This record gives sequence, structure tokens and C-alpha cells, in this order.
Amino acid sequence: MDGSAGGNPQSVGFTEKLKSWLSWSWTYICFIWFGMVLIMIYVLRSPLKLQESFTSASVFLNTLTPKFYVALTGTSSLISGLILIFEWWYFRKYGTSFIEQVSVSHLRPLLGGVESSSTTGLFSSVNGDTEPRPSVSECKVWRNPLNLFRGAEYSRYTWVTGKEPLTYYDMNLSAQDHQTFFTGDTQQLRPEDAVMQKAWRERNPQARIRAAYQAIEMNHECAAAYVLLAEEEATTITEAERLFKQALKSAGKDINLLVYIKRRLAMCARKLGRIKEAVKMMRDLMKEFPLLGMLNIHENLLEALLELQAYADVQAVLAKYDDISLPKSATICYTSALLKARAVSDKFSPEAASRRGLSTAEMNAVEAIHRAVEFNPHVPKYLLEMKSLILPPEHILKRGDSEAVAYAFFHLQHWKRAEGALNLLHCTWEGTFRIIPYPLEKGHLFYPYPGCTETADRELLPSFHEVSVYPKKELPFFILFTAGLCSFTAMLAMLTHQFPELMGVFAKAFFSTLFAPLGFFADKMESFMPSSFWHQLTRI
Repeated sequence: MDGSAGGNPQSVGFTEKLKSWLSWSWTYICFIWFGMVLIMIYVLRSPLKLQESFTSASVFLNTLTPKFYVALTGTSSLISGLILIFEWWYFRKYGTSFIEQVSVSHLRPLLGGVESSSTTGLFSSVNGDTEPRPSVSECKVWRNPLNLFRGAEYSRYTWVTGKEPLTYYDMNLSAQDHQTFFTGDTQQLRPEDAVMQKAWRERNPQARIRAAYQAIEMNHECAAAYVLLAEEEATTITEAERLFKQALKSAGKDINLLVYIKRRLAMCARKLGRIKEAVKMMRDLMKEFPLLGMLNIHENLLEALLELQAYADVQAVLAKYDDISLPKSATICYTSALLKARAVSDKFSPEAASRRGLSTAEMNAVEAIHRAVEFNPHVPKYLLEMKSLILPPEHILKRGDSEAVAYAFFHLQHWKRAEGALNLLHCTWEGTFRIIPYPLEKGHLFYPYPGCTETADRELLPSFHEVSVYPKKELPFFILFTAGLCSFTAMLAMLTHQFPELMGVFAKAFFSTLFAPLGFFADKMESFMPSSFWHQLTRI
């Protein structure tokens, strides 16, 4: 038993070596097989009458008129142009080449290829060792802490522009959140709770509102129904606040409902200009439910404090939440950068800084900006108004374009209020990319930038918004190839149409030059091998 157990690893090792040798030799076997096929075709050229077929084909091609070649090259240009248009559209929509994706997904496994990025998901550390890649939690979609009201804000945008600011994917995530947050234990559902559970799943807004009224008819104290009406039917913030207060009276001891309603009431107060009241409500909520930090209520508090210009209180909140052990966000990183930039930005001059160098405070501000830009590189273009803003989605992806839109939508005004802060950002933000190692398998202050952000952002953001992509992707090879092929064939069609005789001479010279090495190779083989050998081989 022991002997067999000891010999088993050796047999496994031999099998693995054999497999690796076969996979290594597969390429060379293909080349050898291809060479043998060419040799057999040459040997059997007489029985197959290849010379006569080639001669007849040459005669047929010589009888074709220039119009045929114009049509041939024109058709080739048209087809390659259509492929180019489709490839460009697919690349703009999905961020990859269709031909390349099909090749990797379907053809590569048939040829025995293996994905270079294995399922273990490893990346190299600074010293060259292999480390496990960070968890996929970086690609998790989060609830936007400052999300707008559908009836009072999102719907108004739709009425004015005719565009839908929310994607179906985003609204479906919200429906799942509400189902989980408000219905709780499905084993003890009351009749009105069952109606509301169905209401959150309804795709039509009017159907959701009708279901909410149906739940209120069953129970006049159905808090979840009032929440839905406040979110979706109320056309003003004042009306939404009234419905939320009604929901608060009916919430009872349901912690999830209490937290959600009190937070939305605080946001109503903030939007209606009662900012100090909103700050107090948020502070009380954080004291009452200290374990619900995952809801990111502190981000609502930071935005309200910035509106009050209570920068000392903002710094106190950052001191608690901008900790190395806590998850970061664009709000945390960029608010920290704003406070440090505000201290020096009013007197900052790029010319003076280049002459005398940066002071300690200026260096701290620049490092804070670099840190923020490394965390989310999409934000500066919105703050500097290099890209147009849209309404933020209800869910965001940290470090993605969706988070950048949500942050800039609410915080652009605070950067504008700090004199010179945007100028300092404009002068220094691009310097971040000289610090981050390239390629991006290694981060500088944070984990490497996740590669999942583009796909998730395209699902979260509306189709009329041009998603910001980092790092900027180069055009795939097949787009460049089809573009060159389309241009080349179009040029050939035009030249053949304008100069048919000259292009005919050029084509004959080109093909004679192209096939000259084959003729030279055939002559050498005939001179090297005796004619009787070829004769006997063809007879076999």
C-alpha cells in the first residue's frame, strides 16, 4: 500500500510532463503537417493536372475586363467598411472588439489555448512575488447615499427632456433593496406587506403607486406604502416630506423603516434650505444607530456641513471616517483634498511654485489631490467641467464613473466656493498618473484599479451619457486592420477605374514577383531529386 501510494505522484508528474510536451509540440506538428501537405501537392501536380488548371485559370483571369476588378475591389471595400462600422459600434458600446471576443471565447479553447488571466486572479507585488488579488468587493455596487427622489426630481427631468435618467438595471437594484429592507421576514408577511412586496417589483411606476394605495386601504398605518408614495408620487420635496412624516408615525419599532425615513427626512430638510436642522437629524441618527455605518450617513453629513462652511466640523468627521481600516469613497478622499487645497489655494500660483518650489502646506494639498485622483480618476473632469454632468444614479460603483457623477453633482458647488481650489486641481491632478505604476497591476496608495468598472458603469448610467473609461483603451487590432483594409481596397478600386491598363501591368508584376520564390523552390527540388524518383513516387 505504501509503495503504491509513493509511486502515484511520480505517475502524475509523468502525465503532466507528457501533456505539457504535447501542448508545446502541437505548434511544430502543425507546421510539419502543413509542409507535408505542400510537398504532396507538388508531388501530385501531374496526376491532379495542377499545371493545366493553373494555365486555364490564368487565361480566364486575362480575359476579365477592368470593370470586373473595379467591382471586386469596390465590393471588398464595402464589406470591410461595414465590418469596420460594426466593430467600432461594438467597441463603443461594450469596450472590446467583437472579432477578438469571439476568437478568444470560441476559437482559442478549440486550439488548446488557455486564458492568460487564470481563475486564481493573481497579480504581482512590488518585489515580484505573486499575491492574491483583492476581493471582488471592489466591484460591488453600492446604494448612492445622496440619491434623488424619483417623483420630485428624476421625473421632472424626464418631463423636461424626454430622457430617462435611470436605467432598468439601476431601478431593479433599488426594487431589490426595498424588498429586502422593508419586508423583512417573508414567513410572517401581513396582507399589506405582500402587496408592497409585489409593488416594489412592478416595472410601471403607476402600477407601483396603485399597489401602494391598495396597501393603505388594507392598513392605514402601512409605513412602506407611504414611503413609496413619497419617493415616486410626490412631485415636490415639500409633499415628499409630508408623506415621510406620515410614514414615520406608522413605522413603529421597525429599525430599517425608521433609519430610512429619518434619513430621507433629513435630506428633505437639506433640500428645503433647513441645513442646520438636517445636520442635527443626521447626527442624531448616527448616534442612535452607530452600527449602521454601511449606510454611509456620514457622507450626507459631510455634504451638509460643507454647505454650512463648517470646515472644522468637516475635519472632525473626516478624522473619524478617513481611517486606513475603513472603506474609502470619492466623498472621503476628495473632501479631504478640498480642505487641504482650501488652506493654500487662494494664494497658489503655478509660476511662483515653479520658481521657489512647493511649501509644506502646498505639498500636502497636492499629495491629497493625487491620493483622491488615484482612488477615482474620473472626478476631476466633472469638477473642472471638462465633461457634462447628468443626474446621479441610485446606485454607484466605487472608483467608477457612476461614483464620480454622484460626487461632482453634489460637491461641485463646494469646490467653486473655495477660492482657487479648482485652479490647484487643474494644475496638479494629471500628475497622479506619473506616480501610478504602469501597467496597472500595482497600485500606489490603493489597490490596483479594478477592471470591472466600465461594464458596471454602462449598466448604471443612461445610454445618452458617454461613460468615462480608465485607463484609456487603445483601439483593438481588428478595428485598425479593417480600417486599413477598407482604405486600401477603396484606393485600389479608384485606381483601377481611373488607370485600368497601368493597374493591369502592376497586378501582373506583383503576382509574378509574389510567386517567384515558389517557382525557384520547385526548380531547386527538381534539380536536387532525380526525375525517376518523382516518377516512381507519383505511381505509388
